[in-house]
Amino acid sequence: MEKLIQMKGIVKSFGNIVANNRVDFDLREGEIHGLLGENGAGKTTLMNILYGLYSPDAGEIYIDGNRVDIKSPSDAINFGISMVHQNFKLIQSHTVVENVALGLKGTGFFFPARTVERMIREFSQKYGFKIDPHTPVWQLSAGEKQRVEIVKAFCRNAKVFILDEPTSMLTPAETRELFKLLRLLRDEGKSIVLITHKLDEVLEVCDRITVLRGGKKIKTVDIDEVNKKDLASMMFDQEISFLGRENRMRKVDKDVILEIKNISVLNDKNFLAVKDVSFDIHRGEIFGIAGVAGNGQKELVEAITGLRKVVNGNIYILGKDVTNVGPREILDKGVAHVPEERIRMGVVPSMSLEENFILRSYDKEPFSNGLFLRYDVISDYAKELISRYKISALDEKSPAITLSGGNIQKLILARELAISPVLIVASHPTQGLDIKSIQQIHELLLKQKGEGCAVLLISEDIQELLSLSDRIAVMFDGRISGIRNTDETTIEEIGMLMVGGGDRI
Repeated sequence: MEKLIQMKGIVKSFGNIVANNRVDFDLREGEIHGLLGENGAGKTTLMNILYGLYSPDAGEIYIDGNRVDIKSPSDAINFGISMVHQNFKLIQSHTVVENVALGLKGTGFFFPARTVERMIREFSQKYGFKIDPHTPVWQLSAGEKQRVEIVKAFCRNAKVFILDEPTSMLTPAETRELFKLLRLLRDEGKSIVLITHKLDEVLEVCDRITVLRGGKKIKTVDIDEVNKKDLASMMFDQEISFLGRENRMRKVDKDVILEIKNISVLNDKNFLAVKDVSFDIHRGEIFGIAGVAGNGQKELVEAITGLRKVVNGNIYILGKDVTNVGPREILDKGVAHVPEERIRMGVVPSMSLEENFILRSYDKEPFSNGLFLRYDVISDYAKELISRYKISALDEKSPAITLSGGNIQKLILARELAISPVLIVASHPTQGLDIKSIQQIHELLLKQKGEGCAVLLISEDIQELLSLSDRIAVMFDGRISGIRNTDETTIEEIGMLMVGGGDRI
């Protein structure tokens, strides 16, 4: 195969941090090329350079053997390069149609609403991505937003597709459909870069894999040359153990920490998103909730954490009715919240790490004396958490936005776990993270379970739920389609429940 794209000696630094250190990367015509590396390894930075979001400090880019300067995404699109980002590049107030139409070539003077709507519906029907073209983006779940990004990229008829963690919000069935599409595009001569932390995925769908570590290229290999352990070792320069069901600590108390009793909740469109849902979680239990995005999980979490009103039913924490109380009161009950959208809801990106660490308790001792913040105490506290949770950052004064996704998640967990919670509500806590970060977060959740904390874990990764949870509930169409003891179920049964084949309780 001919080399369609060559990136030679790419260097990119942010202050004292070298994200790419003389990286070489090539993409052949008609291949799926996996790009692996732990969070902060430089893989997304490298692809952002190819897409024109960053300019390299040094290095050259060639397309079809010709040296090119890609100074903006518009340049990249003109060269036939599209990118689906992990952090969505959508205008929240615009509809799906409007977002897809933006940036399309040849749309002329008039806004091509009907044309784009037809394209979206045809794509949705062909590939099974269900999207309402006229819904404002702000009303969509994270999974639905990702689908819009995929449609937006594919509607540009690009010859190169860069996908950054594209399956993070997809079910196994949806992932299979996406991979079918990627293989079809490859067979048609398109070239695809797949950035993912999921080793099983690159082994299943990729032709070649390039591994980055610490901003440097470690190796590019053909898929038939390596296995899962080989790749993990290249990523981390050490062996990684993979969590299985046997790693769970079986210690569940009779005490009920959270009781959900027949609750119903409206979504942003004033339709019922949660319909008469009931379950309870015991002390020392991890209770998993599976389901395809858009089946009520988001609204359920927001109701439990005080961010959304309950229209019927009751929520109890430690036997006390907390239905429709505010989020501050919920937090004061000892509830830790790890939100789905970590950048938008988990941290204030422009604030420093130390400021983000005290968001829950800035007005309390020892961080405040009533009138003024005690910056020396806050700084020492932040340094201790950075060290304890192994957060990779320049210092405690650095803005949160400078951290990788995995380190932002560890920042959120460090802040939330510092209160010694009785209940953790964790929504997709490992979404988009590398294996090492996932392992660290799994260990933190298991440690909290072992200390008697109750954990509500929302995830679309069935294997993650089976590895960590004691029981799994599946949501479909706003209802619980089944609750299963983890040791008595399978991936296939959970997958069936996710598409509505269940008990409907």
